[in-house]
Amino acid sequence: MKGAHRSAGAKVGCSSVTDPTLIAPPLACTVRNCGLPLARNEQTWSCANGHSYDLARSGYLNLLQPQDRRSLTAGDAAAVVEARARLHAVGVGRALIRTLLDHVASLQLSDDTVMADLGSGSGDALGTCVAERGVAGIGIDLSVAAARHAARRFPHVTWVVANADRRLPLIEASVSFLLSLHGRRNPGECARVLTPSGFLFVAVPAADDLIELREFIQGMPAERARVEALLAEHEGLFTPIEHFSVREEHALNRESLTDLLRSTYRGARASVSGRVASLSAMDVTVASDCVLFQRRRS
Repeated sequence: MKGAHRSAGAKVGCSSVTDPTLIAPPLACTVRNCGLPLARNEQTWSCANGHSYDLARSGYLNLLQPQDRRSLTAGDAAAVVEARARLHAVGVGRALIRTLLDHVASLQLSDDTVMADLGSGSGDALGTCVAERGVAGIGIDLSVAAARHAARRFPHVTWVVANADRRLPLIEASVSFLLSLHGRRNPGECARVLTPSGFLFVAVPAADDLIELREFIQGMPAERARVEALLAEHEGLFTPIEHFSVREEHALNRESLTDLLRSTYRGARASVSGRVASLSAMDVTVASDCVLFQRRRS
């Protein structure tokens, strides 16, 4: 089986694929100058060149190469990942995921669709898509803590530790739908791994995202729109299909506010420690600007 690979569009054992867990994830070897397809043999993934990777006990696959990380503890710490998971549990960010689900449904993707999430974090967005829309999922994150957390909660998704800023660990033209929700963006690599006319869904913080909390902690925060830069980044490789905003209002207690600060790093500065300590409860706006792109045919 070494080096064998079934494409995302292949049929498995019957005339059509209805179970996304039967679709072989289109993973690629991350050893420099290799990039061959990876095939699974029990608890090991390997390529035809003999490079192999062991599946972690908790279920994720670590494809991160030494040259692709800046430290031995790259990515988000476990405390940050857990904070984001707790926020999702109390409803923060659910409107964005629901909007994503609606768009996935409206595109009427095929039964053998493979979806990948760049900067998958706690795994809630991709895990929900896989569960509700029946797609096959690959979550990519730099953090081992994030991959471990996601793999334990959503075992039917393929979770990978890799640097999404570098070459993506995916076969060329193998993924139908890519996500980047307040996460990593790599337009050139996204275009490489997407199928012809594949889709890319990007969400960035809107100008008024967490504005009440930012004003409390930082004084009068500057509002910064990011969509223009986002469109410029993807120009030439992608066509913007739709641009819209998603907003939620949440009444949050001190614990959730602290989780918000922890997950966005705004509360880590010593200069604002006094304000952080005085937090009690607050109404907070959670807002994203979203763009649905389609890959341009070359």
